[in-house]
Amino acid sequence: MARPRAFDENEVLDAAIRCFWTRGYEATSVRDLASSMGLTGASLYNAFGDKHALYQRALQRYVDDSVADRIRRLEDPAIAPRAAIGAFFDEVMERSLNDPDMKGCMVVNAAVELGPHDPDMRAAAGRTLGEIEAFFRRRVAAGQNEGTIDATQPAEDLARMLLGVLLGIRVLSRIRPERALLEGVLRPALGALEPR
Repeated sequence: MARPRAFDENEVLDAAIRCFWTRGYEATSVRDLASSMGLTGASLYNAFGDKHALYQRALQRYVDDSVADRIRRLEDPAIAPRAAIGAFFDEVMERSLNDPDMKGCMVVNAAVELGPHDPDMRAAAGRTLGEIEAFFRRRVAAGQNEGTIDATQPAEDLARMLLGVLLGIRVLSRIRPERALLEGVLRPALGALEPR
């Protein structure tokens, strides 16, 4: 009979997230992971498989706890579409500016570091970025329907612009986490949503 696991899976996944997110995939060794997770190398492999499988699990937990949670909260019909988009960026901005380690977004980091040569990570990051784009598209379309967001541009184009601005903010925040810079990137994009 197999012995039950003697650890909280969510806690050790959170430790793996912190390790991968701070160092990146390539620079994180299995030894680093085992140490930060409080597991032996053998326990890590038995519970999660190899480093790649653990990274996939950690990335999915990160997405569920941050991106997916933010989208769920801001899809609330009680929140006006334009306000929901603004709140999305406000949360990202504060997270970016208040991160002393300048980690950026784990999804963006995965896309940049692994996406070009790892089809699984490219697909995982692409799905999440697609979910963010779809959130923006739904909110823009709702705002266009009620007249609070400019309707001279297709919702798809405005959503893609917002996604590009989001990615730019997350990358810039890793090297220049300066409020004036990041707000200067965001302000014209939000201005483009104003009804003409």
